Amino acid sequence: MSMLMKGTQMKLNPISTNQTELEIGKGVVVFFSYKTPVAAFVPGAGYLRTNHKWSRTTSKHINQWLRRMTGTSSPTLTEVDQSVLDTLVGGI
Repeated sequence: MSMLMKGTQMKLNPISTNQTELEIGKGVVVFFSYKTPVAAFVPGAGYLRTNHKWSRTTSKHINQWLRRMTGTSSPTLTEVDQSVLDTLVGGI
């Protein structure tokens, strides 16, 4: 099920080259490396990170984003299947 709700206002935040955040409402923030959703913050679930092994650069992007968001280099997070992150942004 997509987290997008009818009437939800989204906000796109370019962070750096090939790094973007998408705020999709209700406190959900999805982090993209290149054009792929690879991490997220979901209220009630916390920080999520893909368990798919992408490139070294994408792993670096994820770690930088998590560090920036949490203020720590070892945040509490849950690794999830890539399909979970894809579902968060389904319909975009």
